[in-house]
Amino acid sequence: MAIVEISIIPLGTAHPSVGDYVARSLKVLKESGLKYELTPMSTVIEGDLNEIFHILRKMHEASFNNKVKRVVTLIKIDDRRDKTTTMEEKVKSILEKI
Repeated sequence: MAIVEISIIPLGTAHPSVGDYVARSLKVLKESGLKYELTPMSTVIEGDLNEIFHILRKMHEASFNNKVKRVVTLIKIDDRRDKTTTMEEKVKSILEKI
């Protein structure tokens, strides 16, 4: 199981707010059924890496429209193969250490 962080940044929007674009991408993710957590700066997704890659592409594409011609997407992938872990377990592990 992989944990992936994604930030999608549409460029050339009419307004500084990009909430509508984030909502479009999040709708794609929500419809996928994958487990995710929306944070103030990005979205974290948990699941099968092949499924996630498929959804990442759809999320990226969701930001394009007639006015937006350029989108920058940042992706971080934690693909640990020696054991299964979850978003919650990773956070819990750090909190236990402090």
